[in-house]
Amino acid sequence: MPRITVQTATDPAAWDAALQTRRFSPFLQSWSMGQVYQDIGQEPIRLEARSDTGIVGLCFGHVVPAKRGRHLSVPYGPLLDDPSALEPMLSALRDAAVERRCAFIRLSPFIPAQDSLVSELQRLSRPSPLHLLAEHLWYLPLWHQDLWTTADASPAPVTEDLLLSGMRSTARNLIRRAAKEGVTVEASDDPVRDLPHFLALHEETRKRHGFTPYTNAFFEAQVRRFAPAKQAILYLARYQGEVIASSIHMHFGRETSYHHGASTQKYRNIPASYLLQWTAIRDALHRGDAVYNFWGVSPEGVEKHPFAGVRTFKTAFGGTILELMHCADVPLTAHYHLTRAIETFRKWKRGF
Repeated sequence: MPRITVQTATDPAAWDAALQTRRFSPFLQSWSMGQVYQDIGQEPIRLEARSDTGIVGLCFGHVVPAKRGRHLSVPYGPLLDDPSALEPMLSALRDAAVERRCAFIRLSPFIPAQDSLVSELQRLSRPSPLHLLAEHLWYLPLWHQDLWTTADASPAPVTEDLLLSGMRSTARNLIRRAAKEGVTVEASDDPVRDLPHFLALHEETRKRHGFTPYTNAFFEAQVRRFAPAKQAILYLARYQGEVIASSIHMHFGRETSYHHGASTQKYRNIPASYLLQWTAIRDALHRGDAVYNFWGVSPEGVEKHPFAGVRTFKTAFGGTILELMHCADVPLTAHYHLTRAIETFRKWKRGF
């Protein structure tokens, strides 16, 4: 068995290159995402596992100074090519978290629920009372073979007509209706300049649905860090000269992710969001992406869930679900138990 060592990563290009060659390459584990969290005052931790063959594991986390408990949050990581790197990586994460006075580590692994690594990670952690990120992802393959479940790297792309035929008829009709009624959708040529359109709509959407949002500082940092490499795409849907829907899509590796969306109630009967999504899907298809990720939906058959409303919208475009391992915690101090009690109550209150 090759010897595994874990060290602090220092080379952004090598990190992203290793990430983008994986079958699963979530942008939340990219080098730029660490810069985003650093911009908003949360220290990034980047660890890489190496063997004689090179990098066999990556793990980015950031220190969250939350009132309920300071902790190290790991969004969609660690990502491991060699299962034997799991214990050394967790040991290095513990050391980093303890050094920074964290009460626990919270892992949101990008590991399919049926993967053999799940049981091993569960042995070394305990289930979190809350999720950190979406654990039921709705995604649309843009190739005839699904690169999320096969290692074949040379399939053929699908066509626009095939994607349209895979939608529910209501989605196709609403896309056509939006265009007929004069809605136009464009990808901003300067996302930093045009971000205030999204922020205004997002604030309206937050008030309407009562969710806890990302801060404006987070959105600004994310767009500023990713947009220069065309990895953050800001879409604007206009009707009668007014921006009535907007979204931030992330493009990383062979995947486009619908990460943030917002719209106004003023023109709620105008189906701008359907045309916006179709525009983003077409753009991803023509870029040669393998996957269009709609992000989180509720589990099938679960009606009382905060994501139940968006499930109907997202699944209308066709696709399939990927269920990930549930969020896992690694307790480090006794304070974790207080945090767990608070979050268990919040889980019940929010309906998860």
